[in-house]
Amino acid sequence: MEKAIFTNMCMIEDGEGRVLVQERLKKDWPGVTFPGGHVEKGESFVDSVIREVKEETGLTIQQPALCGVKQFQTNTDERYVVFLYKATSYEGIVTNSKEGPVFWVKKSELHTYSLASDFLEMLDVFDDPALSEFFYSTGTDGTRSLLLK
Repeated sequence: MEKAIFTNMCMIEDGEGRVLVQERLKKDWPGVTFPGGHVEKGESFVDSVIREVKEETGLTIQQPALCGVKQFQTNTDERYVVFLYKATSYEGIVTNSKEGPVFWVKKSELHTYSLASDFLEMLDVFDDPALSEFFYSTGTDGTRSLLLK
């Protein structure tokens, strides 16, 4: 049986063309990205993204909408699944966390930041309603190919 790791990520928009980002300090996936994290045992996917956003940003999001999924096989042959959410309704005060600084940026200027690996390509799934999946396919020779579906 295949083992899976479930995580989430949320694009929070402020209605003025800005998105909330986090500069991740961890070495496993450093760079600017959206907040998110792991789903805990017994936790719903929606509850997990609300909790992670609160822990990492200080904001409480309401009604996060699932907009896609990112998935790939890890080096230890586990399926790593990231549920991608969007939120436009939130309350609270933006606060940095141990994960890294959190700040608003114009969405149109994201490409000017030092982004986490493959984050720019992942934005297509957040932005294009015709896309719902970001998937790395591994060929028989071990090479990975990015597929957006």
